[in-house]
Amino acid sequence: MTLLAPLATPGSTTPLPDQALPAPALPNGEITAWVDDVSRLTTPDEVVWVDGSTAEWDRLTKSMVAQGTLIRLNPEWRPNSFLARSDPADVARVEDRTFICSDDPDDAGPTNNWRAPSIMRLELSELFSHSMRGRTMYVIPFSMGPVGGALSQYGVQITDSPYVVASMALMTRVGDAALAGITPGTPWVPALHSVGVPLVDDDGVRHDDSAWPHNDTKYICHFPESREIWSFGSGYGGNALLGKKCFALRIASVMARDEGWMAEHMLIVKVTSPENRVFHLAAAFPSACGKTNLAMLAPTIPGWKIETVGDDIAWMRPGADGRLRAINPERGFFGVAPGTGPTTNPTATETIWGNTIFTNVALRDDGDVWWEGLTATPPAHATDWEGNDWTPASGNLAAHPNGRFTVAAEQCPSIADGWDSPEGVVIDAILFGGRRPSTVPLVSQAASWQHGVFMGATMASETTAAATGEVGVLRHDPFAMLPFVGYNMADYFAHWISMGEQLGENAPPIFSVNWFRKDDEGRFIWPGFSENARVIEWIVRRLEGDVAARQTPIGGLPLAHEVDLDGLDLDIDTLRGILDLDKGAWRDEVATISDYFDTFDENRFPAGLRRELARITRELGGASVCG
Repeated sequence: MTLLAPLATPGSTTPLPDQALPAPALPNGEITAWVDDVSRLTTPDEVVWVDGSTAEWDRLTKSMVAQGTLIRLNPEWRPNSFLARSDPADVARVEDRTFICSDDPDDAGPTNNWRAPSIMRLELSELFSHSMRGRTMYVIPFSMGPVGGALSQYGVQITDSPYVVASMALMTRVGDAALAGITPGTPWVPALHSVGVPLVDDDGVRHDDSAWPHNDTKYICHFPESREIWSFGSGYGGNALLGKKCFALRIASVMARDEGWMAEHMLIVKVTSPENRVFHLAAAFPSACGKTNLAMLAPTIPGWKIETVGDDIAWMRPGADGRLRAINPERGFFGVAPGTGPTTNPTATETIWGNTIFTNVALRDDGDVWWEGLTATPPAHATDWEGNDWTPASGNLAAHPNGRFTVAAEQCPSIADGWDSPEGVVIDAILFGGRRPSTVPLVSQAASWQHGVFMGATMASETTAAATGEVGVLRHDPFAMLPFVGYNMADYFAHWISMGEQLGENAPPIFSVNWFRKDDEGRFIWPGFSENARVIEWIVRRLEGDVAARQTPIGGLPLAHEVDLDGLDLDIDTLRGILDLDKGAWRDEVATISDYFDTFDENRFPAGLRRELARITRELGGASVCG
């Protein structure tokens, strides 16, 4: 592996801190050399190697409570749980400060921000110089996926944020076992992070720390050729927990392209039918569009069972039998709290009973957390996510819309047996979805793998609070990967098509779903949440060949009487309205898609997707029934 050319400032003679010298017995000298270089550049007071133990996590959380970064929650309500309040200027992913620093700008493509790697390295080196002065530098060896698994990958994150260390311990497999797995020749991703707020200034004067340090200058940079991540200035999850979107999607998508696998923004569920037949589905939704709700779905229809394998990221690779197998590379959940409650996601509500870090939600007077959607009746008084007094009459939200919970997956009552199996699970179907108030039907089945790739490539969704910027704006978000593909999106589309060719007849069927259709008054038509099991039932019955589909230009649509409505306050005519093909709306849609395709380099854009667009445009006008 090629490490970033020297991390230390060129010509630097700054000695290593004394505490950096003792380190665990390392199987890989490259790690030692990198840590030494970073220590010389950032000049921390001490260097701590994270071992992943419970005692270590306890020490960290106690220290952060003393510092004011964490508030210990009432153990009678949430044992071993904590609340963090970020700075209001550091609450979400900063997509406008996220860069793909490929050697060739065309390799980043039109959907990514690009900076020349040599220029970016120089600017980052200047920012990181002495950035940890007065702080502790933590070295976190981690594994994405079970340690030693065939589909797993290793990384080492350096950070000066104990909040990041504690969160990474929940989200990944950190510590000595991961470190021991990075033997000489084993690939690993170096991931460097700093909040960018040294506690000792240039004159040697020490300053008090803040509860949530961050820098107004923020960079989240990825170097795809050398497989490196540099993040500066933010302490927020997606920007600072570098095993998550930075590694598991942006860098891993490049690795997957080069090595013939797939790194996707997808949940994975195990579905068991009343006949005790088992299927595994992978589904892509943009952030805050119901991934966690579907991953932990509690079906309302008798006899069906849905279990959780993963709620956010899937790494998929053809197995020895030629079928697509997937793992959840994460160890925990980083879920959106607002809107999560006993009626919308009872499984998630049970999962976060304790051992959880909450961020940017409200604090009740009894020492427990609260957010909009947790209970039908709000507390009479609370402290909001910014630390201010709050009542239902305050006129503002008690929790930030992107407030989060971080918790280990093994606490989830719906977690599937073998969810962390190194071999992964066979994927029987792939789903694409987003927030579309009109046009896109409740569910449809792609006519072919290529048509399924077209469905994924043309996904559009209303923006949410998971990223900075305006909420509720419709934007194209192909495969729910717009912020996360680490290379040219047109090449990513081509990679999907090539994976279909590689899988051949073993390629899983692809479906589109849309829970978010609205009526003329702006109300959701489909009840969603646990009732989405009825759509999953139809998909599984299609896999079994037990239900028919009307073949239309946009795919196979259900026959309304074959969707289970028992117990729902929804008549069949209303259901037909969200199942049918709206030809006029789709003529407008294909014109928009054509314009969207024109934003990509024609020489890189897959011709097969242009052919799909031409076919759909030509065929808009007729439909037939096919079993």
